[in-house]
Amino acid sequence: MFTNLINKLPPFLRNKYVLVTLVFLVWLLFFDKNNLIMQFRLSQNLEDLKEQKEFYEEEITNDSANLKNLMGNPDSLEKFAREKFLMKKENEDVFLIIEE
Repeated sequence: MFTNLINKLPPFLRNKYVLVTLVFLVWLLFFDKNNLIMQFRLSQNLEDLKEQKEFYEEEITNDSANLKNLMGNPDSLEKFAREKFLMKKENEDVFLIIEE
């Protein structure tokens, strides 16, 4: 039965070197730790991380510019403190308007 199956194969697949090479390639593509599917997933993950890196670099640039503006101008520092931390002067009332 097994020999009958082998005889049905084309002659180039009966060669033991070709057969071993095919088994090796199948092993690398599907069963190995670094298989083709894993490489594709890692490539996608790398692209996502590159996009995140660009986003955070832009945010750092924007925040650095805002910090430079805040530290260089006392009026903008006061405005920032009043808006973000709800600070107020003595004899002053602050009313919060919460929009839903």
